[in-house]
Amino acid sequence: MFSYRNLSVVSPAGTVLVEKVSGSFLPGGMNAVIGPSGCGKTTLLKGLLGLANRSEGTVDLDGAPVNTPDDMLGRVGFAPQFSIAHPKLTVAESLRFHLELLVREPAERARRFDKVIGLVGLAAHADKQVANLSGGQLRRLGLALELITDPVCLFCDEVTSGLDPQSEEMVLELLRRLCREEGKTVVCVIHNLGRMAFFDRVTVLHHGRMVYEGGGDRLPARFGIGNVHDLYDRLEEEPVEHWVAAWERKAEEGKPGDAPPPEPPPPAAPANPPGAWSQTGVLLRRRLRLMVRDRGYLGLTLAITFGFPLLVVIFALGGLPQIESLRLAHDPNFLEAMRSRMEFQLEASRTATLVSGLVMFQVILLTLMGSNNGAREIAAERPVYEKERLSGLHPAAYVASKALFVTGLGLFQGAWMAGFVKVVCGFPGPWSGQILALGGTAAAMSLVCLGLSSLFSSAERASLLSIYLVGFQLPLSGVVLALPDSLVWLVRPFISAYWGWAGYLTTMKDTRLYDAVIMYSDTWLSPVAMAAAVLGLHAVGGLLMAVWGCHRRAWT
Repeated sequence: MFSYRNLSVVSPAGTVLVEKVSGSFLPGGMNAVIGPSGCGKTTLLKGLLGLANRSEGTVDLDGAPVNTPDDMLGRVGFAPQFSIAHPKLTVAESLRFHLELLVREPAERARRFDKVIGLVGLAAHADKQVANLSGGQLRRLGLALELITDPVCLFCDEVTSGLDPQSEEMVLELLRRLCREEGKTVVCVIHNLGRMAFFDRVTVLHHGRMVYEGGGDRLPARFGIGNVHDLYDRLEEEPVEHWVAAWERKAEEGKPGDAPPPEPPPPAAPANPPGAWSQTGVLLRRRLRLMVRDRGYLGLTLAITFGFPLLVVIFALGGLPQIESLRLAHDPNFLEAMRSRMEFQLEASRTATLVSGLVMFQVILLTLMGSNNGAREIAAERPVYEKERLSGLHPAAYVASKALFVTGLGLFQGAWMAGFVKVVCGFPGPWSGQILALGGTAAAMSLVCLGLSSLFSSAERASLLSIYLVGFQLPLSGVVLALPDSLVWLVRPFISAYWGWAGYLTTMKDTRLYDAVIMYSDTWLSPVAMAAAVLGLHAVGGLLMAVWGCHRRAWT
């Protein structure tokens, strides 16, 4: 039994959206929630599920209080208006990945897959990508994803909205079959008043207040209308207080006439999804599958990973002879020669500027790659994450999978950039330090942008902010444009580009290139170990931001 008493739901700004409603849903039956647009139907469902802010009231499921969505894991499913699934996956892949996330035993996963895909009538479309499904098929897929955990109660938010009459009837027949054959309690927000015959109990909301709960066949007599389609017009003829008072008087007299409910199923066992590490592995495999399927994203990632190093080399070609002339080991007499010979000073100055600029160019390009890696990663699929979290996905597993993906991608891009440019341009210095500096820059920026992505529900906004962050890396690094002394150490600790640039250059400290750079630059150069430590702090900061952003619920 799902019941609620004196429940009020408020917006983040404190506006009351649903006020002091009390009622219950018929166990094992079809329950409709209806009312004019904006009356609070979806808000009521979200309040019951703990997805919206309750200001007062209680919610109970089988006699136990429900305070957060975690109190209902495995027992209550929520199918939103539009199916939430990755469009690049097939129907079968969507269900199988969902099963691996939420069901431990392989044999049980196979049994549930066969049962659910047959129940919703999608077996013939198992190999079709989600993006190619019709509206009705998408709604059935959404229901299938909820049925994976075999919930005893299924909340459906306008799952028939926008469907043609035939598809709408197919979805409602499926829901009714779940009640009759599976003993499930279905609660459905619906707009089409012509479908009230499908429902055993109807709840009517008006301006956020309850004005009726009972059998749909008694609606016309209760409101004095000849046809149920006239209900909303009738409601507007009187102030909401009139209908609330009339309903409360009626409720005190009892609510006779409900058909006896079918025997409810026994309480479901508490949800026991796979552990966080197991879920992390599943999410990583799914992310790699999606990366390969999304040719646009894959093509862009490959283009910048292998194209940006080529761009650096093209800009370096004209200066390779000068770089070669200064690759020799550090010599104390070299600095004296630079000071005493004007032409030597000019050549060394040009080479130092070239090398410093090429290193900064690599670093800025890697921060751009990091932005591409992380900026859209969470924001673009936030609805999928929130839906899977409601079903039992560990937030820690989700963040870990995203962090491993973008960090691995960033480290590879940094290592490839460092190795390719080093071989072609002949930069001296140890491989390990240079890979650490550039790989650390890309990985740190990837994680920082991942953290920003977790704070937004719009991928476009997250991408825009990440691009701004990259755009300020060069001027705020203080390498190209001199910053006032009062600002240098105020902003520099937060600028990944500086630490990648300085760490890379100090790997060449035993060569004449480094001597030339320090002679013509008054910028302090961090040792590579310190640079790596600061980049590591940036990465940790981005990771903590992602943890916080994914811990808060952002259901839209």
